[in-house]
Amino acid sequence: MMAPRPMRHRTGTSEMPRKDFPFVQRFIDRHGRLRFYFRKPRHKSIALPGPYGGAEFLAAYQAASDGAPLEVGAARTIPGTMNDLIVRFYKSPGFTSLRASTARVYRNIIERFRNEHGHKSVAGMQARHVRAIVVAKASTPDAANRLLGMISLLMDHAVAEGMRPDNPAFGIKRLRHRSDGFVTWSEEDIEAFRAHWPLGSRERLALELALGTGQRRGDLVRLGWQNLGSGAINLKQMKTGAVVAVPVVPELRAALDLLSRDRLTFIATSTGAPYTPAGLGNWFREAVRAASLSDELSLHGLRKAAARRLAEAGCTTHEIASVTGHSTLSEIERYTRAAEKAGLARTASAKVIRAFGRKGEE
Repeated sequence: MMAPRPMRHRTGTSEMPRKDFPFVQRFIDRHGRLRFYFRKPRHKSIALPGPYGGAEFLAAYQAASDGAPLEVGAARTIPGTMNDLIVRFYKSPGFTSLRASTARVYRNIIERFRNEHGHKSVAGMQARHVRAIVVAKASTPDAANRLLGMISLLMDHAVAEGMRPDNPAFGIKRLRHRSDGFVTWSEEDIEAFRAHWPLGSRERLALELALGTGQRRGDLVRLGWQNLGSGAINLKQMKTGAVVAVPVVPELRAALDLLSRDRLTFIATSTGAPYTPAGLGNWFREAVRAASLSDELSLHGLRKAAARRLAEAGCTTHEIASVTGHSTLSEIERYTRAAEKAGLARTASAKVIRAFGRKGEE
């Protein structure tokens, strides 16, 4: 097959290059970088790496055109480099045995690391290099710590592959930060969402299901009438394998009573198809914005709100875990401690009012 002519850049203008490769589409990513994809009808989209028209680009384009996707990283693999290590890791049981959603998270982190450091030597990486890479991302400590964990995982694999004798990421401390992660919905947030989205709307159903069950997105998208029995939502969690039975609260029951019995899942797209976990999360964020609430509020924040409510109702950590399916109690203990502190504060205020005989605002 004759190689297509590469696109030409017009000098002195900011116009993007003209497309000469059939089925190649281009776009600017959120970092301002020009990206190319091979997108042919009824075929999987394939990223085309490297400079437009370069050897790496052409190899990937040829493979995509022939219907044989190029092995990730194969065109840019030099033995002993990070690219080489990453290609090996992608073939290992440590990666191939991951759930699809987890593998996507791993790959996103690894590919960003590869873009910056793929050409570098595995054997030459030292602890000071790892520390510098992590510190460079100190403005986003959660992302920096996830990257540190992924580098450590890759270096462990490098040791197993005989590419180096030790793990240079071992012992490097994670960045400290004050963030509590996903924002927990307050009761005011919940009521504001309910005021905007009435019973009968898909958005209201999603809120009541997430808040009423305390489950993760990956489980919410699977729940349907088959999970309802004896007044409870019964399921085996995808992430932990925990079996939970969550009693149906009145608000959730009111939302479910409006649904037909012929649907596969409780929450579905406008066409009736089930959501993917990521798709559900993105759609729900749009519902949050439409209700004029903070962009920081998410489905996972409703899971945290469910745990908070249970703690404020006086449930123990183990009782909360029986509903949410948390495998460790450390996160739940934060809710119970916060509830205890709030209760102590109310008690203390009441004592002050009684002691001094004055009425005040609690």
